[in-house]
Amino acid sequence: MSTPPLPDSRWALFLDLDGTLLDFAPTPDAVVVPDDLVATLSNLAGKLERALAIVSGRRLDDIDRFMAPLVLPCGAEHGAIMRYTAGEAGQDTLPPTPDDWLARAGEAVTALPGTLLEHKTHGLVLHYRRAPKAEEALKRIAESFVAESRGVFELLTSNMAWEIRPRGISKGRVVERFMEHPPFEGRVPVFIGDDITDRDGCAAARKLGGHGLMVPEVFPAGPPAVRAWLAGLTTQL
Repeated sequence: MSTPPLPDSRWALFLDLDGTLLDFAPTPDAVVVPDDLVATLSNLAGKLERALAIVSGRRLDDIDRFMAPLVLPCGAEHGAIMRYTAGEAGQDTLPPTPDDWLARAGEAVTALPGTLLEHKTHGLVLHYRRAPKAEEALKRIAESFVAESRGVFELLTSNMAWEIRPRGISKGRVVERFMEHPPFEGRVPVFIGDDITDRDGCAAARKLGGHGLMVPEVFPAGPPAVRAWLAGLTTQL
């Protein structure tokens, strides 16, 4: 799909954060949330009977901090943690990030100026946006962790980063699970994302009779175009 579909009040929206709603920044904590974004999402959530969720690799507390004071349903850490409504979050029994990995990864980023370790509940991310030459060195470290896990964890290519997460979770799984729960159940899923981890979410939305929109293909101008389109939906739904 190269153009957005016509608006439909029966939609259930699933939105990625970084590279979709938010512009990339030199570090994960440096992203800027535009002043009108939260109001737009709150308006849309109301029009869709609360069937609007954030689906991100970010930690749940990061998502809530960016979206404050709005509290939305979320699939955090690629779905390792899910919150179907604004209530309590739940999760399957998944392996935590080994302390030894965090210690060794911390030593590695200290030795590679410009790199950054992002600690998650069930995994970690090694960022090299400010140190592109460190890409291969960080990849070798990440690959060693995955090999040690003997199939429990997997390695993902992210935007200027290497991410490790438990095998079996995905944004597609988030869409499938959410569509079994109110207020999403019975609606038409629409997933919007920008990178390889979002393709599973797009595929799941399409499989369930909805739409999967990849930002580079449908919104080539990036997050500003996504935000403008979402703002337009508030007057069309």
